[in-house]
Amino acid sequence: MLLKKHSFYVMALLCAGLSLAACQDDEVSGEVPGGGEEPTDLPDWYYTGGELGTSFVSSQTAFEQPTPVVDADANMTDCFNRGEQLFEKPFTTNFSGVRHGLGPVYIRTSCTHCHPGYGHGKSQPEGSFNTTQIGNGYLLVVYNPATNAYVSWLAGMPQTKAVAPFKEPLDESQISLSWHEYTDAWNNEFPDGETYSLRYPEVEIPQSAIYVANKGYDVGSYEVRLESTIGIYGTGLLDAISDEDLKAEYTKQEQDGYLKNGLNPNIFANGEWTGQYANTTQGGDGTKYPYRYTYALSRGPLQDAAGANAFWNITNATRSDRRFHYLDAAGTYALYSSQDPEVQAGFREYIEEADPERNHADWHIQRPDGTYDEEQNIYNYLNSKELDVEVSDQNYIDLMVWHRGLAVPAARNVDDEEVLRGKQLFEELGCAYCHKPSWTTGSDEIRDPARFFVGERADQLPRYPYQKIWPYSDMVQHKLHMVNDIRTGWCRTTPLWGRGLHQRCTGAEYADRLHDCRARTTLEAIMWHGTSTESDAYETVVKFRELSKEDRDAVVKFLDSI
Repeated sequence: MLLKKHSFYVMALLCAGLSLAACQDDEVSGEVPGGGEEPTDLPDWYYTGGELGTSFVSSQTAFEQPTPVVDADANMTDCFNRGEQLFEKPFTTNFSGVRHGLGPVYIRTSCTHCHPGYGHGKSQPEGSFNTTQIGNGYLLVVYNPATNAYVSWLAGMPQTKAVAPFKEPLDESQISLSWHEYTDAWNNEFPDGETYSLRYPEVEIPQSAIYVANKGYDVGSYEVRLESTIGIYGTGLLDAISDEDLKAEYTKQEQDGYLKNGLNPNIFANGEWTGQYANTTQGGDGTKYPYRYTYALSRGPLQDAAGANAFWNITNATRSDRRFHYLDAAGTYALYSSQDPEVQAGFREYIEEADPERNHADWHIQRPDGTYDEEQNIYNYLNSKELDVEVSDQNYIDLMVWHRGLAVPAARNVDDEEVLRGKQLFEELGCAYCHKPSWTTGSDEIRDPARFFVGERADQLPRYPYQKIWPYSDMVQHKLHMVNDIRTGWCRTTPLWGRGLHQRCTGAEYADRLHDCRARTTLEAIMWHGTSTESDAYETVVKFRELSKEDRDAVVKFLDSI
């Protein structure tokens, strides 16, 4: 196995309950309650992922561990290991061979670029926007400020790289990132005199950086925000929460009426879903499912969620269910690329290597005089729905076994008196309303809106039925009304499990909390929740401010321990 974990008796854990006699190793010595080999009387919140989803490694590889379910199945373990390699290794611009198919335009060469240590992306220094930097998990959110909708002339996840002769949709060298200090209504100071700092990022994309704008297309008004990637460990456990329980949480919050911004009316209103996720373009039959993934709640079940999508659109490497390029919705890139003399000049060499046997006649159209009609050929190639498959079905299955098979690291310091005090205060302050501590998973039937993981394929994926898990998220969107806020202002409550290990696992300088990594510390993240009186968490932050420094530190230590 190419795993970085300790050995433990998985079958004993699965079949005989939570006997942890052989679950500890030197990596976690001192962090396990009592420090002994057979800890007893551990609270249930120690087992963040339940019996079937918790790992007991808290070293720098804490986010990379397989769940006990994966460990108990040799075939699943093999898939997990192969999927891990697909996640870690870069794709290439080759037209054959291992991990070929990068481009013709793309965002990153590998998944690990955005998910260092399998976790949350890292905040980036002021200056240029460099996506070749491992750990830069920032995605550019370019939208129309009048409608809050993504612009149609860029892909939803904008591409800043291209394979010759094609041109990058955005010239990354012209994109700039800046950080700005922020002073809140309390002058960044607690009543007892302790001070803190706040900062937020801004990113600028001049029109000169936009390929189609340089070709004469009117891009109109646009604004840009940053969203960082989210940790991917434990997503299989979140997928196992039943749709019925998700709806019950929405219904409860609507009936409670505690939060001043209520619920996103585009998702839920009057006891019913007003918006749900469906897939009708990649083999899906349009079946509707509740939204549950991404800050913007743009995806439904995990099998057709952000990871399944990113495995295609980040690299533009095609697979059997997506035999087309990921491009802008308006079709501007294909149009202007087909008319670009420099692209036309290099296209013949490119396409002869891509399609040497000329299996796609509409990429090789000739005029009556025998010359190639490269404008039409380029347009046909970029808009083709019958591209050759570059990522095999088995590759995709392996990737999703790995994705669904990542465990959550157990909580740390659960017998520490300061941590226990922090946990109590977390609940008393009201933090636990949105950061709902626990859920119990349902039967965990595999659901795939794209209908790829059905039948035998669905049976290959790890499942986590009837587990009490501790993600510390209600899976619902709320508003904090921060300066330079997320697009639309609605942001799904980020699961807190494992976040205290971010710096250890990624090597990041800061804790990098919140959707754009603006918070360098856990304390800064808390205070950002209260920078506006319109924030759903404002009153909670007011209460937090009134705590003694000792109690504030206890809350932070608790958050960093879960």
